[in-house]
Amino acid sequence: MTLTLHLHPLASFCHKVLIALYENDIAFEASLVDFSNPGSAAAHIERWPVGKIPVLHDSRDNRIVAETSIIIEYLQQHYPGSLPLIPNDSTLQLDTRLWDRFFDLYVSVPMQKIVGDRIRPEGTADPHGVAEAHATLDVAYDMVEGQLHNRPWITGKTFSMADCSALPALFFATIVHPPGDDRPQLGAYLERLLARPSVQRVLREAQPYFKFFPYRDAMPTRYLDPSA
Repeated sequence: MTLTLHLHPLASFCHKVLIALYENDIAFEASLVDFSNPGSAAAHIERWPVGKIPVLHDSRDNRIVAETSIIIEYLQQHYPGSLPLIPNDSTLQLDTRLWDRFFDLYVSVPMQKIVGDRIRPEGTADPHGVAEAHATLDVAYDMVEGQLHNRPWITGKTFSMADCSALPALFFATIVHPPGDDRPQLGAYLERLLARPSVQRVLREAQPYFKFFPYRDAMPTRYLDPSA
């Protein structure tokens, strides 16, 4: 297999790249990175010293490609499919990159702050930082609500890299910080994302690992048991 994606099925940033791969039916091999296993962790640190996942390895050029947005752009350049996730129009390209970064930085990052604080050692909790994260999510949700007016997808009529970023960000963030009923556009958008076959496949593969999610007690039943 030419492409290998080093990942963990529970990691939200891995979901972003998996959605892009599945949207365009790009063949790849998934390689599990288990940071609780010293050998697996050491192998990944050697592969990418900052230790983040996912990381793509292209054996054709023996090239390591890191960072989710860069991976998706690399796939579009070298393994294009039928759905361009980064549009050709220069203005839409900027919009796509903006909202891609928006979901990563202002939804995923504060969500991870809230989740991570739950599993910090006793006596090291950061209530001020968690409160700031919740406040950031409120601002982000309001911005998404406004952006979605008359748009099925975050930048317009076409599903893009920004929507790949939106799904894992919103999926986990709305568990730890529900958006409420006063943001109907955001709620409807999340449902459209959840209905896409690529997303359903990603979440189906992640479902066995949801038991390890620190906020599992807050997850909707339909996430834990798709037949419910």
